[in-house]
Amino acid sequence: MSSIETKPKTLTEEQQQELDLAFEKARKALAIIETYDQERVDRLCQAVAWAVSNKKTFERLTDMGIEESGLGDPESRMNKRFKIRGILRDALRQKSVGIIEEIPEKGIVKYAKPAGIISSIVPTTNPDLTPAGTAIYAIKARDVVIFSPHPRAKKTSYETVQIMREALEREGAPADILQCLTNVSIPMTKALMERADLALATGGKDMVKSAYSSGTPAYGVGAGNSTMIIDETADVAQAAKNSMLSKTSDFGSGCSADGNLIISDQIFDDMQDALVKEGGYLANEEEKEKLRNVIWDKDGKRLPSTVAIAPQQLAEIAGFSIPEDRKFIVVHGDGIGKEHPFSGEKLTTLMAVYKYEGEFENALDMMRAIYEVGGKGHSCGIYSYDDDHIHRLALAAPVSRIMVRQPQSKANAGAFDNGMPMTSSLGCGTWGGNIVSENVNLKHYMNTTWVSRQIPVDRPSDEELFGEFYDPELDN
Repeated sequence: MSSIETKPKTLTEEQQQELDLAFEKARKALAIIETYDQERVDRLCQAVAWAVSNKKTFERLTDMGIEESGLGDPESRMNKRFKIRGILRDALRQKSVGIIEEIPEKGIVKYAKPAGIISSIVPTTNPDLTPAGTAIYAIKARDVVIFSPHPRAKKTSYETVQIMREALEREGAPADILQCLTNVSIPMTKALMERADLALATGGKDMVKSAYSSGTPAYGVGAGNSTMIIDETADVAQAAKNSMLSKTSDFGSGCSADGNLIISDQIFDDMQDALVKEGGYLANEEEKEKLRNVIWDKDGKRLPSTVAIAPQQLAEIAGFSIPEDRKFIVVHGDGIGKEHPFSGEKLTTLMAVYKYEGEFENALDMMRAIYEVGGKGHSCGIYSYDDDHIHRLALAAPVSRIMVRQPQSKANAGAFDNGMPMTSSLGCGTWGGNIVSENVNLKHYMNTTWVSRQIPVDRPSDEELFGEFYDPELDN
């Protein structure tokens, strides 16, 4: 979804004044936070993280965000407060002031410096998590942030930032280390990105493209189309449960929510039964066609009315009903390609299942075809106990992260039981039009100064360098 809505093409006088004032305050705050030592910034990270992620406060923000935007599931969104804890964990374990790394054998010493004033574009589906996660890494790196919230959830984002500002003030730090715009529009957000030192764009394709064309260094997030391969060695019960957890998290609003399952013919029926046992509703062909008509328009464009809603509501809008205990809807994939919208990103409580027959290479071919529809660079995964299959998927998949036997939407942005860096921003590499193919984390919020001292000469002979190609006669 786009991070902003259509508004006038130029800034109003009020918007220009707000933006000018925000940058004036940001520069003053930056001059102060740049002087802080490691202990000071670590304490500030703890203060703002706790202020937002304690259960009482985050529950209020969760309810506020869902009521304001009309998107998301209260229960699973509440769990996102643990991601804030994970981001804090990762931040506290790293250095960000002064010397952060030494490599004696190369004579290299690295020093951290702030990136400066960051513009952060907040998506409507994470009006609380994104500001909190960004704030922790930014404060750790001694940056300041100006947030541009999605208009559909701007009150929630503003309140989240205000809570963190109050935490900063209690610690005697400038509240203006963190600011949130109030009169947001497309022109204002673009102007914000153009004037900042670094842009973080978490949102739709158009917003990410706008960030990269702003003339400001930017980290963007590509579109997702999470696809999982389930081979004949999979633990079917585990795969079905994790697929449910990933698909239903915040009503499938995230780019990492399982959209497509590519299942071996040897276990397809068992897997389908297991999905139903985990709360899936298997739609028939008539119901599938009705779903198609309310999820996409005739040109294949995603309709906003069915994004991130409960499966009962999705079915009702489509014109049929499903039992109250069903957690998500399953359709049989009717082909892969641009002309088959179910093979693209869903962004709601619906997944498509595909059967592959015979060799594992057939699963890889289907995976490749799906990512030609959309989602290149983002994420895929596999349920398998065959290391060769896992290795072959890793070699073949045009994605930045692959989760092995894990619920994608709860794992790829970092989890307490894997080693992925905690974040709310997933770089998708050149596949997804992004500059990094990593989880955007602390190192991306900092500049680094390399200090180099001389070391003993490290120059291989020409014979070593060129091998059999070396001809000394041509070098005389």
